[in-house]
This record gives sequence, C-alpha cells and structure tokens, in this order.
Amino acid sequence: MTIGLLKEPEGEHRVALLPESVKSLISLEVNVWVESQAGNHAFVSDTDFEKSGAKISQREEVLKADLILGINPPTSTELETLKAEQVLVCVFQPLSNKDLVERFLKLGITSFSMDNVPRTTRAQAMDILSSMATVAGYKAVLMAASHSPRFFPMFMTAAGSIIPSKVLVLGAGVAGLQAIATARRLGAVVEAFDVRAAAEEEVKSLGAKFIKVEGAKDEATAGGYAVEQSEEYKAKQQALIQEHAKKSNIIICTAQIPGRKAPLLITKETVAEMVPGSVIIDLAASSGGNCELTQDNQTINSNGVSIIGNSNLPSTMPLDASKMYGKNMVNFLKLIIGEFGALNLNWDDDIVFNTCVTHQGSIQSERVKSILFPSNPV
Repeated sequence: MTIGLLKEPEGEHRVALLPESVKSLISLEVNVWVESQAGNHAFVSDTDFEKSGAKISQREEVLKADLILGINPPTSTELETLKAEQVLVCVFQPLSNKDLVERFLKLGITSFSMDNVPRTTRAQAMDILSSMATVAGYKAVLMAASHSPRFFPMFMTAAGSIIPSKVLVLGAGVAGLQAIATARRLGAVVEAFDVRAAAEEEVKSLGAKFIKVEGAKDEATAGGYAVEQSEEYKAKQQALIQEHAKKSNIIICTAQIPGRKAPLLITKETVAEMVPGSVIIDLAASSGGNCELTQDNQTINSNGVSIIGNSNLPSTMPLDASKMYGKNMVNFLKLIIGEFGALNLNWDDDIVFNTCVTHQGSIQSERVKSILFPSNPV
C-alpha cells in the first residue's frame, strides 16, 4: 500500500507526519509519498523526509496514493479526482460539515476524520483533539500574557507591590486544564468554569478555584463531551460567569459542544464592564465563540478590551504540534495496516468503525449518523 502525505493549505503551518513518524510507517512495509515542501513551515525539509525513507512527489501524484493523509482535506476540485477505492484520513469536522460528508457519500470514498476518534481509554494514543487542545491551551495563555499590559505574577519591588493578574478559564476540558496549568505557572490567580461536575476535582488539583453552577444536565452518556443545557441553567450560568468575568484581567474561552454553536458565555454588556486592558482569547471562535463580540481569526478592541478569536493556535507551534499529531496518526494507522503493509479495515474494531465517517456510500459512525441524519439514516 502507498500512503500519500499532503502539504497543508496556506495559513496552516503543521504537517500531518514528521520524518520520525514516516519511518515508523515504513517499518510496517508501506510506501510513503510526501508532497514536495510539505514540512517547510514545521522546519522539516524534503531531504529530512527522504532520509526517513519517503519519496518526494508532486501533489498530483500524492493524490493517487491508496491512502491519503493530511490535516485538512483536499480541495473540492481535487476530491473529484479521487477514486472510490481510495482512503482519506484527515480532520474535517463531520458534525458541522454535512455538505462535505454528503460529498464523500456521493464519491463513494472511505473517509476517516481524526476528530471523530472515540473518547475511550484505548483510543487516547490516537486522540488528536486532546493533543491539539493541549497546544492551544498553553499558547492561549502565552498570547494573553503578551497582549496584557499587566504582569501575571505578584511582584514585590522597591517601587511597591504588583498584584497578580486574575485569569478566568471557561471550559475545563484538555485546553482549559492546560490553560489553567500554564497561567498558574506564570503566577496568576485562576478561576475556572465547566458544566461537567467531574471537572471540579481536576481544576482544584491545579490550584485554581472552581466556579460551580448547580443543576447541570448529566453528561455521562455523552462520551466525555459537554452537552446542551436547559434554558434555566444557562440563565444561572451566565449570571454567575458575568459576575466573575467583570473582575478578571484575562479570560480564556474554550467551551464547545460538538456539532453545535459554541455556548454564549460572555455578553457584550459584560465586556463593557471589564477593566480596560483586559484580554479575551476565544478558542471557540470558529464555532461562533464564547464571547458575543468574537470574530474568527480577528483581533478587535471594545472599550479597551482586546478580544482575540483564534481556533487554530496549534498552527502557531508547528514543530511540536506536528510531532503530536503525527504520533496520534501513526497509532491510528497501525489499526488499519495489516500484514505486508496491506490495507485492513477491521470493522470489528470500535475505534476504526467509529472514526470512519463514510465507506462505500454509507455512513459508518453511529455518532455522525445520529446527529447529521437522525430521521433519514444513510
């Protein structure tokens, strides 16, 4: 089998595999074609890939590989050139990209979306969402610190004392927990909110205060993801968050619900009451943002408050982010590479079955099927 590694589009600096991951795949008796200059933004040259055993090819040839890898899917025009027997493995957010899923169904190709890997213990080594969220949470705090006019830690100087910054983290998933840990390392006073009761212990273990809103809907059946809450709960949640937000110098927004618009947690009225010089980093910008004023991929200023919408911070740390992504990818590919490097789609494996979105004109993932096609199973 031949595996093709695509160069990412403009603006994306990561690459789906580094040479060390290519070497691991070649040990499984597959051939790897790498698009020329695929690793340039991650500080990896074509020569580095060649030394790992890969063949450097032009994009047209890579798109003919048996299995095509990337972070982003190929362009619309390129998709039309794919054959039904080809396999595509990338991240295309199927729960919020129904048109693309329907296109894959029409083309008949087998598609795997790595953001659809189940949240199970066995799948942790393949969990790209968690890996990239770690990068995003860390970088969000550094970005906030660089934009803030205040120190993060307390300072005792001859010129007097400087009080520490107050950081509020909304959402205590992987990104939120990493943001808490990073802000605490920098010396800030940190508070955090999450609808999941299980997050309280983790937040407190990192030295932050947990903001608790009573009456949250149980998330036990949601596979580790947050769930949509009642209107009554949302009202109580927003009132409590606004109270804490007004006193914060930094707010890191990470709250998202798969397949839905990001919950609105910071209103424009709250922003108006924040201290000038405060900074909001909204990692949920691409799905609407947790702040009412957020604009995706833009930095705006409202009454002296900087609101930075960026849902792709991992791209700003391309070397380590690519390393983590590549290791997750190799661990997944080992499940579908069989003897002598042949493709082996074992549908009895729950990870393979649930990560696969489309196969031979049908939806595989039960999660995708239930959310995108609830009344008309495909």
